[in-house]
Amino acid sequence: MKIALIQSDLYWENASQNRSNFEIKIQQIDSEVNLIVLPEMFSTGFTMNATAVGETMQGETISWMQSIAKQRKCALTGSLIIVENEQYYNRMVFVFPSGEIQYYNKRHLFTLAGEDKFYTSGDQKVIVDYLDWKICLQVCYDLRFPVFARNVENYDLLLYIANWPKVRTNAWDALLKARAIENLSYALGVNRLGLDANNYEHIGHSQVVDFLGNYILEPQETEAVFVVELDKNIMLETRKKLDFLSDQDQFEINM
Repeated sequence: MKIALIQSDLYWENASQNRSNFEIKIQQIDSEVNLIVLPEMFSTGFTMNATAVGETMQGETISWMQSIAKQRKCALTGSLIIVENEQYYNRMVFVFPSGEIQYYNKRHLFTLAGEDKFYTSGDQKVIVDYLDWKICLQVCYDLRFPVFARNVENYDLLLYIANWPKVRTNAWDALLKARAIENLSYALGVNRLGLDANNYEHIGHSQVVDFLGNYILEPQETEAVFVVELDKNIMLETRKKLDFLSDQDQFEINM
């Protein structure tokens, strides 16, 4: 699978400017890719002002994502603020080339920033089936909770999107490697750049790690589009040789 990771600064609470910015970057991708990945809350930045900038699933940003996916004939994913039944979600939306949608509501809300006071937590783990790949959708703070990411579904790609600040970059790097190794899965993380309205600095470190903890794409700190190609067969061969997943503990998660 060929994947484009877009690492960019974000315009605070300005969906129109963010859509325009990402559209320019997407149009500059000169090769055919199967999936384009945007950061967490790519249309607004990590804001708690949900009532002012939340959109519906019929809103402009979702329509824009569907249009891009159809034009580029590839999948597109990222999270945005969605209002539904008078509740707000940090929702990771996966748009297929057909325009069809699957989504994951962020499970672990970042209490340190008060995210739990403004958003509703998701209540299910979501695995997307796309091009014979099983992709596990995760958002930012989810990275700190290995039980939730445990590979009991035999997924192939663990996909994290984030607004992860510079001050905790070492944790981001270490945990992405750990999640890849313990789950014998590719792990891909896309983070934002720049200073947000709360004066938190972000230096990106978007990256791709293979199932043994080796970098396919080392952590990046520039504003750019990075394209990687992942080989599922090599991963499956490694899992067959190193059948660690068969020895994992059995447990249930209370949502």
